[in-house]
Amino acid sequence: MNTLKDKTLLALILVFTSVLTVFGNADSTSKKKSFDASSFILHHVLDAHDWHILGEGENSIHLPLPIILLDRGLQVFSSNKFSVAHSEHGHDYAVTEDGLYAIFHEKIYRTIDGQLTFDEEGHPTEAHATPLDFSITRNVASMFLTTALLLWLFIGAARAYQKTGINSAPKGKQSFLEPLVLFVRDEIAIPNIGEKKYMKYMPYLLTVFFFIWINNLLGLVPFFPGGSNLTGNIAFTICLSVFTLYMTIYSANKNYWSHIFMPPVPKALYFIMIPIEIVGIFTKPFALMIRLFANMTAGHIVVLSFICIIFIKESAAWAGLSIPMALFISILELLVAALQAFIFTLLSALFIGSAIEEHHH
Repeated sequence: MNTLKDKTLLALILVFTSVLTVFGNADSTSKKKSFDASSFILHHVLDAHDWHILGEGENSIHLPLPIILLDRGLQVFSSNKFSVAHSEHGHDYAVTEDGLYAIFHEKIYRTIDGQLTFDEEGHPTEAHATPLDFSITRNVASMFLTTALLLWLFIGAARAYQKTGINSAPKGKQSFLEPLVLFVRDEIAIPNIGEKKYMKYMPYLLTVFFFIWINNLLGLVPFFPGGSNLTGNIAFTICLSVFTLYMTIYSANKNYWSHIFMPPVPKALYFIMIPIEIVGIFTKPFALMIRLFANMTAGHIVVLSFICIIFIKESAAWAGLSIPMALFISILELLVAALQAFIFTLLSALFIGSAIEEHHH
């Protein structure tokens, strides 16, 4: 218990010291340029073509990631080639060493003579082509990391069961995974899908649960290799929701479709109810997508907003208020990380279960 208290106290000291250090570095430049909280928060919440490791400003350390563009052929190079800084009409952007491409707000454009031109609203003009971007961004790299971690956990546990038998006492990775697997089976799959058919969908439900949960936890880690807001990316949640939609439609039986196209209402109301039922097929996964995206993004924004109070007020004294509040929200986000994984998996099982449910007289 004393060890846990010591570790907690040390973590608090490290967080407080880190913020004061960053504030001390920023204090010298605050007179030159006011702190832009919205840009700071968006920079940390949105995706990026490199992975920030340490420091701020010109002295920061970044891990360059591959840039893969489809533009007059396949163009592959490292993101550290965006090294030539430019500024035009108050807009900062970076250009590749050869001057062919520029990156502005993490979107890549083909340049005109190595320069970007902006319209009155501050957007790059239509003269700049936007190549198809298949780059390995920070979110994609984080997804690969999570995939490798899950493979390491599950393959290791599976091999241990092969050696000792499925009825043996769990050890190591098995002790961590077995209670969670049983929880997904007994509390999510069986109650919503049924004992006869749940095994068919367990691989998908386990994958969704662990994939979302681990990515949520990595997003809360404020240092490399964490800090990526993958589950707060709408493209990520769309893909998971589409998978659930596909599983639901693919598994649906005739009773499900008869309820859609022959709802249990008077036939005079069919012209109203049938469109509503069809729309309902797509609103369910849409709700899954928005729920996960909004909850995880909101948590990151709230934590960063509390940190930004120090820089907005330009006083380290505000750390006494903002740091405890940010720490409280971060601890709360640990619960939200598991809760959102549980809710997404539960609703996916519920939608699938409703599609394969047999008709009861």
